[in-house]
Amino acid sequence: MPRLGATLRNLIPPTPLSRRLATQSLLFATAEGTFLTGSAVFFTQVVGLRAAQVGLGLTIAGVVSFLVAYPAGKVTDRLGPKRMWSVGAMVAALMFGAWPFIDNFTGYVIMVVCFEIVENAGGAGRNAYILDVMPEDERVATQAYMYSALNVGFTLGAIIGGIALAFDNVTVMRWLPLLTLAIGVANAVFIARLPRAPHDVARASAEGTAAQVQPHGRGPLHNVGWMLASFFNGTMWTNQVLLNVVIPLWLVQATDAPHWLLAWLFGTNTVLCIFLPAYTSRGVETISDALRSIRISGVFFVASCLITMATHSTAGFLTIFLVWLGHVAVTGSELYTSGASWAFQAKLMDPARRGEYGGVAEVFSTLGGRWAPAAYTFLAMSWHPAGLPGAGWLVIGGLAIVAVVGMHPSVRMAERFLEREGIVVRDEPPSEDTEHAAVPSLT
Repeated sequence: MPRLGATLRNLIPPTPLSRRLATQSLLFATAEGTFLTGSAVFFTQVVGLRAAQVGLGLTIAGVVSFLVAYPAGKVTDRLGPKRMWSVGAMVAALMFGAWPFIDNFTGYVIMVVCFEIVENAGGAGRNAYILDVMPEDERVATQAYMYSALNVGFTLGAIIGGIALAFDNVTVMRWLPLLTLAIGVANAVFIARLPRAPHDVARASAEGTAAQVQPHGRGPLHNVGWMLASFFNGTMWTNQVLLNVVIPLWLVQATDAPHWLLAWLFGTNTVLCIFLPAYTSRGVETISDALRSIRISGVFFVASCLITMATHSTAGFLTIFLVWLGHVAVTGSELYTSGASWAFQAKLMDPARRGEYGGVAEVFSTLGGRWAPAAYTFLAMSWHPAGLPGAGWLVIGGLAIVAVVGMHPSVRMAERFLEREGIVVRDEPPSEDTEHAAVPSLT
C-alpha cells in the first residue's frame, strides 16, 4: 500500500501551475472525447453521411490543417500565445453548437474545415504558451503530466459518450455536441484565467513596443536542421498508425486472435499512457537525453514490428499474448517519442519565435508521417515478397531505424543554427538563470 500511495502521488503535478495545466488538459480531453466517441454514429445517423463522405471531409480538413499550420504559428507570435489559445478554445467550443443543425455534406465539410483551422490556431497558442510560461527545468515534466491528464480526460469522455450511445436514440445523439460545448466553454474560461506568459505580457504592456518583441535574425524556414528533425520526428510518430490502424487490422485479418482482444489492446494503451509519461520522461533534460529517448523509442518500434510479424505463424494463447505484447511495445515507442519531442521543443526553438517554429514543425512532421497509413497497411497486409508473409513489417521497422539515425545529425544541425543566430543552447541540465538568459528580447 505505501508503494501504491507513492505511485499515485507521483501522478500529481508538483507545482500549482503544472497542476492547473494538467486540469486544463483534463477538461479539453473530456470535451473532445465525449463527441469523438459517438462521432461515427453522429455523422452517419444524424447528419446522414455515408462513410466515404465522412472520410473525404476529414481528408479535406487535414489538407487545410497542413496549409494553415505555419501561418497560425506566425499569428501566435504576433498576438501572444495565451490570447491565441484562449480565443481558439472558446471559438472551437462554440462551434459545437452548430453541429445539431447540419444535415448535408456541404455543411459538414464547411464545419470540419473551419473547426480544423480554429483548433490548429488554438493548438499553436497552447504549445507556445507552455514553453513560454514554464521554467525550463519543468517543461518536459509538465507536458508529461498534461499527457497523462489528456488520457484520463479522453477516458472520461469515452464513458460519457458511451452512455449516450447506450440510449440508442438519434435525438440524444443530435444534442450530445451541446454537452461538449458546455465543457469546452468551461475549458476556455479556465485557459483565460491562467497567468500570462512573457510574450503576452510584452504584447499587452504599454511599454512593449514592436521592437521589444520583434524577433531578430533568421526564422525556422532557414533552419534546415529543425525542418529535418521535425520530418524524422513525424516518422517516429507513425507509431500511432501501428497502434490504431495496422496492428488492429493485422489482428483481424492475419491472426487467429479473438476480436475482443482489440478492447484489451486499447485499454492497455490508455492505462499505460496515464501512469507512465511522468516516468518515461524523467531525466530528459538535455538534447542528448532527448536523442537517447529517440533511440529507446526506436528499439520499442522495431520490437513491436518483429513481435507482431511473428504472430502470423502462431496460434491460440501465444498469438493473443504476442499481439498484446507488440501493442505494449508500440506504446513504449509512443511514450519515449513524447518525452523526446517535448525536450526538442524546449531546447531547439527560438524563444521569440515559438509559434513560428511550432508551425514549421507541424508542416514537416506531417510530411514525415502522413503517408504512413496507406504505406504501412500495404506493407503489412499485402506485400509478401518470395511468399514470405509479413515481410513488410521488416520494412516498417527499417523506416523507424532510418528516422532514428537521421534524427541525430538533424538535431545537432538545428542546435548549431541557433548558436550561429546568437541563441544560447545548453546541452546540460538547466540552471535557475538559464531561462532568463535565453529570452532577453522579452525584458
